[in-house]
Amino acid sequence: MGRPGLNRRQLITGLGGAAVAGSFGFAALGSGADALASNAATRVRYWNLFSGGDGYNMIAMLDSFRKANPGIEVKDSTLQWGSPYYTKLAMAASGSRAPDLSVMHLGRVAGFAPGRLLDPWDMDLLAEYGIREQDFDSKLWKRAVIDGKLYALPLDIHAQLSFYRKDVLKKAGLLGDDGLIVPITSTEEWFDALKAAKKATRSGLQTVGIHANDQNFAWWFFVAFYTQLGGTYFNPAMTDVVFDEDKATEVLEFLRRHITDGYATAGAADAEQFMNGSPFTWEGNWSVPVYSGAKIEYGASPLPPVFGMQATHAESHSFVLPHQSDRGGSSDEGAHRLAAYIVKNALAWAAGGHIPAYQPTLQSAAYRKLTPQNEYVSAMTHQATEPKAWFAGSTGTLATRVGPVVAASTLGSTKPAAAARQMKRVLEQLLAMKNPMDGHTAAQGGAA
Repeated sequence: MGRPGLNRRQLITGLGGAAVAGSFGFAALGSGADALASNAATRVRYWNLFSGGDGYNMIAMLDSFRKANPGIEVKDSTLQWGSPYYTKLAMAASGSRAPDLSVMHLGRVAGFAPGRLLDPWDMDLLAEYGIREQDFDSKLWKRAVIDGKLYALPLDIHAQLSFYRKDVLKKAGLLGDDGLIVPITSTEEWFDALKAAKKATRSGLQTVGIHANDQNFAWWFFVAFYTQLGGTYFNPAMTDVVFDEDKATEVLEFLRRHITDGYATAGAADAEQFMNGSPFTWEGNWSVPVYSGAKIEYGASPLPPVFGMQATHAESHSFVLPHQSDRGGSSDEGAHRLAAYIVKNALAWAAGGHIPAYQPTLQSAAYRKLTPQNEYVSAMTHQATEPKAWFAGSTGTLATRVGPVVAASTLGSTKPAAAARQMKRVLEQLLAMKNPMDGHTAAQGGAA
């Protein structure tokens, strides 16, 4: 999941996940532990952070692997999303108690002391199980490589999307002949669209949900629009801050305008309002099963390219090998086989909303028939990502330090220009800090 906690939406997603898994031939057998092979010669311990619909789909995929590989016993454990997960994983990897395989957001890999807390993938083993570099987006694969070695195997990308109600947008004249939202290529076109949509919206509902109070979403949306302006954070050597305060201010003013012009309401229940008729909401693609399960007529596109260049925030669930002093043997081979199997057989995972990293699945006719997935599949080619540094990644230090600043600007407690200056100061502080996992600054820690 892209957000913490097991909330109402995730419970709804779980229901959608059941339908997704079943529709693609995966029959979940309960907790996953119920399906452990009793006479397996190899055991693979696997940690993940998937709950709700994602958890259900992962269990179904694991059970499919067990059926296809009866000689491998998979002992899977689902841990609490966010910082608690990464703290426990770091302690296990440093204390000789690491699982054979685990899930990690790709943005967190650089900070996990590759070579110390993470082991590199055996490329020969991956090739034996059908994993080749050319079957992945080149930029996505490059993010997983540190010091010339592959430390993460991407399963997907999960992108921030603009969900829209087709019934409302049709009344507002914002649907094209193809039934999709009309192209929007500037901030004024976007606010004109919001103005028209507001007139077609039932009284009492906001026009667009932007999770104004949420520091994670605030940061993700900033990353998307700042990237659209061509903004960067550090020089390639990670020795200097090149953050553009003017571009940052422009983005912050854009986000703030949603509140001041009355299109978004701080504290609103965005998902519920959308299901009740609000025309727009910005959410991660993990919400697809929620809205599909609600039986509403909707579409989902990448965040609008209001600053000219297409770019929408994206992270990636990936598989990593937590460090083991004696890594190797049948369990290690089993971990490689399991990860390769899930990556190559991720159609059910993709049906749950995520964009598959494995290109043969991404380009398959079965995937391209999925809606609204086929509307936002282009996000793979224009990912807006955080800088490759130890403090970046989902729920990382960068997000927790800068996210509240963006949210404060959006809500009006800080002026955009002042918030941009504060963001630059935080970036300067982080660049000078040492990674507590290895004692290196970003410039010293193999960020490139």
